[in-house]
Amino acid sequence: MDRQAYLEQIDQVNRDGHYHPDWDSLASHPIPEWYPQQKFGIFIHWGVYAVPAFDNEWYSRNMYIRDTKAFEHHVQVYGTQDKFGYKDFIPLFKAEKFDATKWASLFKRAGAQYVSPVAEHHDGFQMYKTELSHWNAMEMGPHRDVLGELKVAVENEGMNFCTSSHRVEHWFFMGHGREFDSDVKEPMQLGDFYWPAQPEASHVDIFSIPTPTDEFLEDWLLRCCELIDNYRPKALYFDWWIQHNSVKPYLKRMAAYYYNRAEKWGTGCVIQYKHDAFPFGCAVPDMERGQFADAKPYYWQSDTSTARNSWCYTENNIYKDTREILWDLIDVVSKNGRLLLNVGPKANGEIAPQDVKILTEIGDWMVLNSEAIYHTRPWRLSQEGPTLILEGQFTDGESKHFTSKDIRYTCNGAHIYATVMQWPEDGTVHLTALGAVEEAKMPPFCGILRGMEVLGFAGDIQWSRDESALHILAPFVKSDLPVVLKISID
Repeated sequence: MDRQAYLEQIDQVNRDGHYHPDWDSLASHPIPEWYPQQKFGIFIHWGVYAVPAFDNEWYSRNMYIRDTKAFEHHVQVYGTQDKFGYKDFIPLFKAEKFDATKWASLFKRAGAQYVSPVAEHHDGFQMYKTELSHWNAMEMGPHRDVLGELKVAVENEGMNFCTSSHRVEHWFFMGHGREFDSDVKEPMQLGDFYWPAQPEASHVDIFSIPTPTDEFLEDWLLRCCELIDNYRPKALYFDWWIQHNSVKPYLKRMAAYYYNRAEKWGTGCVIQYKHDAFPFGCAVPDMERGQFADAKPYYWQSDTSTARNSWCYTENNIYKDTREILWDLIDVVSKNGRLLLNVGPKANGEIAPQDVKILTEIGDWMVLNSEAIYHTRPWRLSQEGPTLILEGQFTDGESKHFTSKDIRYTCNGAHIYATVMQWPEDGTVHLTALGAVEEAKMPPFCGILRGMEVLGFAGDIQWSRDESALHILAPFVKSDLPVVLKISID
């Protein structure tokens, strides 16, 4: 690739296009019409780190840090890092059982509307065909354009193809390998796998030094724009550290280019970001492994994983149960968000049995209840009940425990959907938000109730309404998973 010519093309598109690399211009980019309907997506962390299948997806960093379990495991199983480094896992990453069509069918079966595989993680191995580096899945390891195959399969299933880049953290991700005798050593230059392997930066220091060089940041920009041009993702997700002070000029150039290209294609697009990498209103905020306590007037995303301990497959993954993931989905959607749920396939390309089980069970629930998720919007009240959601990132370390009084609301047209997070054994539910009008105050709902049903269950519902609540009796319903009450109004 002629890097300089591509950089000039990026800047020319931004000069000629509707959007320019400044925040005021980027803030004028609208959310495309299709995006509000995207409630449930699949994230995929799959790469070279699936070969050791130990610790987590940060194995490439941790194996070079003394006194960590990954370091000790690596030496015991593979030998010292100067003899067997991270790059030596690449020939073992064969993906011989990878079937993009099979994956996409499973994700569709789960009820997903969009799929976002990681194009490049912090380790610097690109999972797609590229002209910018030889360290990619087309030239090494699987010898396949993994991202390209997934794009075709996902779109054939009618889902939106998205992707993510975690490249910017590669500036420092392999840096600990320089601290002792390992294969991470000089000479090191643009195009090398471990390059630039600088000292590790603080996660929160947005002015940390050494500052990424223009050479590295131009390479980052080119990688992002190559992804945009060659794969046309509907959404582009970025992990942390794009908020670093030195990245901002390049981030604006990338965002303007993406917005301009998507406008020309007529598809619309979305950028999803963490922390405050973008000024509010320029892109869509993401909450990693966490949620908001209350509904928001803006669109947002929560991303989490089927496993608590890792985003990638490991042999000791600690999986959540399906009910807890459904609770997250229902809670997030009621608050104007969407859930991006991660799975981590094995190195051979198989999706782990526990992931398959979870996705299949989610799909079974969605077959009966998806109308309370898809095409809905937040109701005037998103929730009621005693269980509080802890707001913030990384709050999913422990299981949630909901009660029969915990309700989440969505609506669409002439229907309110009240999802009971834990169905009571006696089948009696009290919806205080739908209590009758009393003289001294106005409740959230003052309209006419025409009828109701329990999605997925047949039987006669008894209901009455007074000033305290809408009282519902449906003893024929038995479920360990959330139950949706579809309420018709006028």
